[in-house]
Order: sequence, then structure tokens, then C-alpha cells
Amino acid sequence: MDKNEIITINTSNEVAQSVDAYEVGPSVDAFSKGLQQYLENLDLPSQNILVTPDERMDVLDNLPRVVNRLTPELKSSSMYISKFIAACGAGLFDAALNFLWNETVINLRKKVIRFDMDYFLNSIVTDTKRRATFKTEEDLKKLDEWELIKGCKDTGIITDIGYKHLDYIRDMRNHASAAHPNHNDLDGLQLTSWLQTCIKEVLAKEPEGPVLEVKRLLNNLRTNILSTIDLPPINSNIEMLPVDLVDSTIRAVFGMYTDPQLDVKIKNNLKLVAPSLWENCSVESKRSLGLKYAVYSANADLFRKGLAHEFLQFVQGLSYLPEEQIAVDMDMALDNLFSAHNGFNNFHNEPPHARLLSAYVPQTGEIPLIVIDKYVKVLTMCYIGNGYGVSDSASIYYDDLINRFTEPQIREFVKLINDSDVKSRLQFSRCSTRFNNLIEQFLPRVADVKLQQVLTYLFKTPNNNLQNLKNDTEYKRLTLNL
Repeated sequence: MDKNEIITINTSNEVAQSVDAYEVGPSVDAFSKGLQQYLENLDLPSQNILVTPDERMDVLDNLPRVVNRLTPELKSSSMYISKFIAACGAGLFDAALNFLWNETVINLRKKVIRFDMDYFLNSIVTDTKRRATFKTEEDLKKLDEWELIKGCKDTGIITDIGYKHLDYIRDMRNHASAAHPNHNDLDGLQLTSWLQTCIKEVLAKEPEGPVLEVKRLLNNLRTNILSTIDLPPINSNIEMLPVDLVDSTIRAVFGMYTDPQLDVKIKNNLKLVAPSLWENCSVESKRSLGLKYAVYSANADLFRKGLAHEFLQFVQGLSYLPEEQIAVDMDMALDNLFSAHNGFNNFHNEPPHARLLSAYVPQTGEIPLIVIDKYVKVLTMCYIGNGYGVSDSASIYYDDLINRFTEPQIREFVKLINDSDVKSRLQFSRCSTRFNNLIEQFLPRVADVKLQQVLTYLFKTPNNNLQNLKNDTEYKRLTLNL
């Protein structure tokens, strides 16, 4: 009985897997040898073009278990997963990583659309003029990929852990995939692990838990007529939400409220829930909404400016209005610098934005309180770099500005251990080392005893453990009343 007859008669999984292993291995090896000979005949480079067959088999042997996490519906529509597998079989791991990232990005966009696109955009797109350009589902493609995954994290569509993993894969995609020229080697098991991560954290996972309460709340605000009688359970749910979700929700509610075309019934609903959201959101979000008012004022957008003032008035947030117009300019400069830092060619694009930012900071180092947290965070992230280095041309500005840090700014610096963006960077040894260099710089510059204690504790913490300090008991004790 020949091989074809065996396949026809016995269709068990065991035999099928045996046939797969028998068929794929020689085919992969034959393809490599054939392509190498073909390239040599064309007098083209033929070495180090494809990864070894053994590396490819590391991926192909593990694929069935990993891909089976997907539902049949997802499998049938995951075109880029098929391309990922084809590229792995061909030995083009850099192209495979690019295909995997494409599938992940497409899935995240679909999740945003299914969940609540307006909520997502109001949370991540802070510039009013730019926000106005996002009108259809297709416009989501205009978002930078770092904005997409950060927005999904901020709105609860993916978890903090998922964001941390995806941010790393995105970074590898930018520097080690076929997205642009490179000669980095990728490992088969590493590539399989990234596939598993993308499936586990994105493709096969839907939003759950508290984020569904946000979706339900936003839907009720848009479709029902609420009264004060409905508020107690709503307020109780808001109090139980994580602060990150409250922050993203109040940004969305503020964005809806300042829309000149908003239906008055929805506006009345927003007025009912806004005080509770304001009470439970972070100080950073309150300052951010105060800055929105300043942006409307600077742009002579009088209608939105009036609505923003109205919103801040009924949540008793007028004290968060900026005292100086420079705060608006600095906020815009920080946004532009952060976007350049996270985008392609960041080493080349950062210096003009860093130079502009430095023009707003006096030699005393004192800046408007309303932008101090963003100022410290953006400068710190730019200083520690992205795992592949720091913009040399911009570093002179970062060094100069950090040398002007005052104690209030250093106090914000030690709190960055709790920031998910900074924590994600600290997984890279180069970044954690530079972060530790900052700690060493600040230690002799502070007089406050409590702040000295925190800096000393951070300095003694091994670099590879800085990212895990958020839940450290001693760290929380030291920063409790800082």
C-alpha cells in the first residue's frame, strides 16, 4: 500500500500530523536549496537570505497548538496569519514578523470599532483639530500604531500586560522586521512566542470586566434619558472603576459635551454623571481638561471654549484652568516631541521639538504646575531612549532641561515607576541604566528627607527590577505622603 492510500484510508489526527511532519520538513529543506541555487545562477547574494530549516521547523512544529487558540471564525479571516506561516516556511522571519504585526493592528482596529470608536478617539486624540479629521472607520488608519496600542490600553481594550508585550513587539517590528532595511537575526522560538502573545492578548481576547461597564455607561448616556434617581448605581460603578478607565471615560464625556452639535438630551445625561467622574479621575486628567479650555481659547474656538467652561464649572473644576498661556504652548510642544519620539526616524525628528520645548523653560527650571507631570514624563522617556539609543542631537537639550529640574519635578520623577509607558521602557537594560543615572544625578540635589529616602531606595534597586516596583511594599510606603 503506497503513501497516498494510507492517507486516504486513515484520517486520524495522529496520522495526519505524521504526514504533515513527513511532508513539510523535506519541502522546507528543498525550497532552501533550490532558491539558493537559483540566486547563485543569477549572481545574486545567496547566503544569510533565509533562516535555517531547523529554525523554521521550530515555528512550524509549534504552530498547530498556538493557532488553535483562535476560533474558527477568526481562523477563516486571519489572512495575515496565513502569510505569517508562509513567510516562516520560506525562511523569511523578518517578513513574518511584519505580517503578524499587520494582523494584530487590523484586529485592534476592529475591536475599537466594535467597542466605541468615539470613546476611543476622544481618549487618545487630544488635539481638537486633528480629532475633527477622524470621521469614519477608515480614518483609524491615520493613527500611528503606537497611538493605537496605547489608546487600547488606556480604554481597557487590552490589558497593561498586553500593552507591555505589544509595545515590545512593535519595537522589534520597527527594528528587526521587513518594515525597513535591517540585518537582524530572529529566532524561531522567539517568533512563535510573539505569535502566541498576539493571539492570547489580542486576536483571541475580547474586552472584559470593568471596561464593559464603561461601554454600557456610554451607551446609556447616548440612548436613554437619565434622572437623579438613576445616579446611585451609576456612581457606585464609577467608584469601582480603575483610575485609568475613569480618566479615559471623563475625556470621552468632555469631548462629547464640547461638541456643538450634541443633542441636549445627551448633554443633560452627561451633566448628571460628570461630577462623579471628576471626583474619581486623576489629577493629571483634571489638568488635561483645564488645558483643553486653554486650547479652545488660543484657537479662538469660542463656542467650545464656552462649553468647556460650563463643564468645568458644574464639576467645580475651575481651579484647574491654566494661569498662563505658556502652559498651552508647552503642552503642544510636549505632545509633538512625544509623537516624534515614538514615531519612525525619531533620532532625526526629535531635535527641533526638543529645541522648541527648551525655549519655554527659564534657567530656574520653574514651569506651570499644570504641565509638570507630562513635562517630567516626556523628558524622562526621551532621555532614557527606546532601547536602541537616544537621539544624540536632541540629548543636549534633554541634559540641559533635566539639569534644571527642581524638587517638585524630581518628586514627579520618582512616581514614574507607576506609569505604564515608563515601565514598558524599563524592560530594556539600556533604558533602565539611563533611568538609574538620573536617580544618581538627583540624589545630591534634593534637600527633602522623604524624597532622598525614595531616591536612595530606587538607586539600590537592581536595574532589571525597577519596572516591578509599582506593587513593592517599601516603595509604596516611601511615596505614600510624598
